[in-house]
Amino acid sequence: MFTNKTTPASRRLLKVLTCSVLSVAVLNAVAQTASPAATPAFGTFNRLFAADSLWNSRPINPVLGTFVIPKSSYYPIVAAGATSSALFLAKATDGPVTISGITGTAGVADPDSQNSRVVTVPRWPANVVPTSNDDQEADIYDPVTNIVHSFWGLRLVSGKWYAKLYAWSDAKGSGFGDPAHYYQGSRAAGVIPLAGMIRATEVNDGQPYYSHALAMSMTYNGLSGKTPYIYPATSADINAASTNTGEIPQGALLMLPANYDTSKIANLALRKVAETLKRYGAYVVDRNDGTPFAIHVEGGVKYDLHNGGWDNAVAAELDRMRANLRQVVSASSWVDGNGQPMTPKAVAPANQLSMRGPWTRYSGTAIGTYDTITQSLNFPAAATQTVMVNGNSSGINKVVWGKVAPGTAQKFTVTATGGAKLKMQVYSGGTVVSDTGALGDKASARVTWPATGGWFVLTAYSGVNQASTLRATLTPTQ
Repeated sequence: MFTNKTTPASRRLLKVLTCSVLSVAVLNAVAQTASPAATPAFGTFNRLFAADSLWNSRPINPVLGTFVIPKSSYYPIVAAGATSSALFLAKATDGPVTISGITGTAGVADPDSQNSRVVTVPRWPANVVPTSNDDQEADIYDPVTNIVHSFWGLRLVSGKWYAKLYAWSDAKGSGFGDPAHYYQGSRAAGVIPLAGMIRATEVNDGQPYYSHALAMSMTYNGLSGKTPYIYPATSADINAASTNTGEIPQGALLMLPANYDTSKIANLALRKVAETLKRYGAYVVDRNDGTPFAIHVEGGVKYDLHNGGWDNAVAAELDRMRANLRQVVSASSWVDGNGQPMTPKAVAPANQLSMRGPWTRYSGTAIGTYDTITQSLNFPAAATQTVMVNGNSSGINKVVWGKVAPGTAQKFTVTATGGAKLKMQVYSGGTVVSDTGALGDKASARVTWPATGGWFVLTAYSGVNQASTLRATLTPTQ
């Protein structure tokens, strides 16, 4: 939905080389001598997302495609520097900060709510510094809620924060969007910039590979315009169809073949990346300008494969990796971060319904508002019942792999507090084909989706004399 512009690779690399001063010799020496650190728990600041997140899982016996990433204007890179995003850790005692939209806008764009608004983050660390490139990205980790707040176009002007886009992700979740909460971070694929990044704590951890999939951007001649994104991505650059000329969708997992020889890679930092690409691979989550592939390293990390200049052997190896990376098209099975069997969640029923608006008040005095963090419609206490209607099917986003299939049975389930109720009416053309009636907490109903022309109306009924909330799910059923 939103295009993430990037600095051309040559300028990025120059900034990387001037801002990153730790030599390859030091990286190699540390990699050989460092003692492995204690492994952080999943879903924490230093190890984002659940054990069964695709970021932390790996395919067994992957089958690779045939498309070769083309050469472009620059060599591939694995880089950190002033343009790399960082994850900033808030403290429980940090106070809130309000972020406004840039001058001349209605507010900060919130794709999940599908509107623009002022955003308040309840705990904001004092050391937040956005990236210095055009993206101006920053991610803030809240240890109280385990939420990562993600911003694009973030800047501080005269003591006040402004941004162009806001999204959030559950640090204990999957790390990717779903058909309901489809946009969860400022990368074009709908993920937070820190997802899949090489983290500061990992560079010199004494391990031969990173224990998660990496994040990768590609340029126009490698990315697909015909199929801009696939599972697990839920979005892509807005102009992907008209500008991309390759065959790799965003959301694709790229890997090096199992027989890729890493034994002769003298640069141990680069060998570690190659070993990771053989085991976990890298998900394509963004687009760059002119670099066949770029693997992202957390901002603030002193990481320089070229040792302050240019290393022909490193460049040649990166190009060899480009020529051997392939898209994973299938796998015999998967294991999660604990080595346990897992099934990618796209195979299982996924919720397709959001409570986003717009909502129109039909009767009553209160106003229900959508809260993206709780994914609910919230009503304040009032002496009379308020009835609100959402009549334009905005609660379903058209994620290509998560659409409601025509002619299928769906289970509509309500979660409510304070006596609130919710009704869904499904239409085919102008005719109601399913009506759930007003359902309270934990109630559900079966609806049949029309073979053609399906759309729906949600009617929300608040509680009386108490605050109330409504959530609902729509999942495939028999």
